[in-house]
Amino acid sequence: MLSLSEATFTDFKTIQDIATKTWPVTYGSILSKEQIHYMLDLFYSEKTLLENLNQKGHHFLLVKEAGICLGFASYEHRYLNQEVTRLHKIYLLPEAQGKGAGKFLLDATENLARQNHSVAISLNVNKFNTALSFYKKMGFEIVGEEDIELGYGGYKMEDYKMGKVL
Repeated sequence: MLSLSEATFTDFKTIQDIATKTWPVTYGSILSKEQIHYMLDLFYSEKTLLENLNQKGHHFLLVKEAGICLGFASYEHRYLNQEVTRLHKIYLLPEAQGKGAGKFLLDATENLARQNHSVAISLNVNKFNTALSFYKKMGFEIVGEEDIELGYGGYKMEDYKMGKVL
């Protein structure tokens, strides 16, 4: 049975471990190994995670089965001072994908968004990420495109902007 818990700074190692195991599988055919390592360092350093948690209003959820963490999500209510919840991250261990844990995390995030009076959820997804079909199946629609320069080595994120009205 799947369960949820809200993560704290004591869970950062777990979040980092999941990202480190998931990113090469998710992005290995899309991004260079160098860019994957750069982005993992950029997005998952303890300093960045702490800033996200304490200064930027991000919340982290962990999904577990039999006490083992399968994945996490990161979200923010009132994104850009709007009645929107932003799903910043959702990653599952490769062996946990396709077993309902992602839907479980997304459903929980949607319920929390509704409780916080959000009218929509927004997210970005890499244009070539296979998760694009998952988001569409979950009711998200592409609402735009966004290329984000990362400021190092010419690296950039080539994303679809997606949204779901609640």
